[in-house]
Amino acid sequence: MAFTASSPSPSSLLRASFSSHEPKAPWASSVSQSDQFSFTSTAGPSCQIPSLLKPISAEIHRTKSVVPLAANVAAAEVDNNNVAEDYEKLAKEMENASPLEIMEKALVKFGNDSAIAFSGAEDIALIEYAKLTGRPFRVFSLDTGRLNPETYQFFETVEKHYGIHIEYMFPDAVEVQGLVRSKGLFSFYEDGHQECCRVRKVRPLRRALKGLRAWITGQRKDQSPGTRAEIPVVQVDPSFEGIDGGIGSLVKWNPVANVEGPDIWNFLQVMNVPVNPLHSQGYISIGCEPCTRPVLPGQHEREGRWWWEDAEAKECGLHKGNIKKEEALHLNGNGNGTSATNGSANVPDIFNSKNLVSLSRTGIENLTRLENRSEPWLVVLYAPWCRFCQAMEGSYIELAENLAGTGVKVGKFRADGEHKAYAQQELQLGSFPTILFYPKHSSKPIKYPSEKRDVAPLLAFVNALR
Repeated sequence: MAFTASSPSPSSLLRASFSSHEPKAPWASSVSQSDQFSFTSTAGPSCQIPSLLKPISAEIHRTKSVVPLAANVAAAEVDNNNVAEDYEKLAKEMENASPLEIMEKALVKFGNDSAIAFSGAEDIALIEYAKLTGRPFRVFSLDTGRLNPETYQFFETVEKHYGIHIEYMFPDAVEVQGLVRSKGLFSFYEDGHQECCRVRKVRPLRRALKGLRAWITGQRKDQSPGTRAEIPVVQVDPSFEGIDGGIGSLVKWNPVANVEGPDIWNFLQVMNVPVNPLHSQGYISIGCEPCTRPVLPGQHEREGRWWWEDAEAKECGLHKGNIKKEEALHLNGNGNGTSATNGSANVPDIFNSKNLVSLSRTGIENLTRLENRSEPWLVVLYAPWCRFCQAMEGSYIELAENLAGTGVKVGKFRADGEHKAYAQQELQLGSFPTILFYPKHSSKPIKYPSEKRDVAPLLAFVNALR
């Protein structure tokens, strides 16, 4: 489990901020967190400070203030001079700042017009950083109706631990009803996750953000291959609008953009922060229950999300601005990774070895039609732009070397672009890479069922069937 990571020291995540910033509220270090946000025990109901907070949206909200009452104490410190800010310049200036400094900056500039987006995973680190600033903060979450029971229980734990109320956003009931009645509960397994995510996540998020001027996310550069490697610590949101409407009306803060996963977990452990119990069951990236599963050792954390789809752009739409235009050429409307052409001329081919046979469309069709072959075949269906295909290139070439001269042919078939529809219909292609074994005396290929793509498990698969 990630708790065992030991270096670098989590103090590095805090050092810069602790050396230059003192708590802005005098009570921040003298009382417990639960006392810090409540004055009713001494002032009584008649003296309670009225809430001045604006809800994220006009939806029904809970009777208690979403933000601790101490928000009114620090409200005067909010920087309202945000209009002329050059956020590209600010991002460069804060590139080496600690998450605590970045969180402090966000809360100072936007105060109650900002909120932390909390998914119920390791992004609880954002709430801990916000607490450490000593400033009031808001937290919202998207309840899709399909989360794991452990995540719902974790929300309750977080509320009690920090003395806050999370502002939950829900999908439109009529939209959900229409989707489920027309396509069923699990249509995303067949035609991609984007439609369901659009109804259950993106549109509720859009409503939430329309009540804000800034939001704070837990995105990290190391989280998702192909989509998050270049996220800045702060940016004008490229996809959503804020309370003032129009392009540029919403600012997006990513305080942990430059922090790696093991360092986040070191921080959570040292600060004794509660975590979602799903993490101890092998889940790293956590979303909706039908679309999330544990990952195996050595797998990237995003391989546990939408695993039946291509790996190149695993975004649900909440951070769709991360996907570059040239990468979007590989994606069709449902996010299933259909290439607009047969790949990109700028991406070199992979799996190049004298021990590998490169199959053409005619070649794979002929191989599939044969009921009796002179020798069995192992074939990988791949796209050279897929980072998971690139990641297994070395092990697959080594496997081909080990099988050379054993009577098993090893091949590859590029199945993106114009060949993808055929591969999906005839070759069991679900996502890249897909590995097939063709026995000597059977026309139907057998699909490799595991996502462990090292030499040993692949060789065991071949030996069990040859």
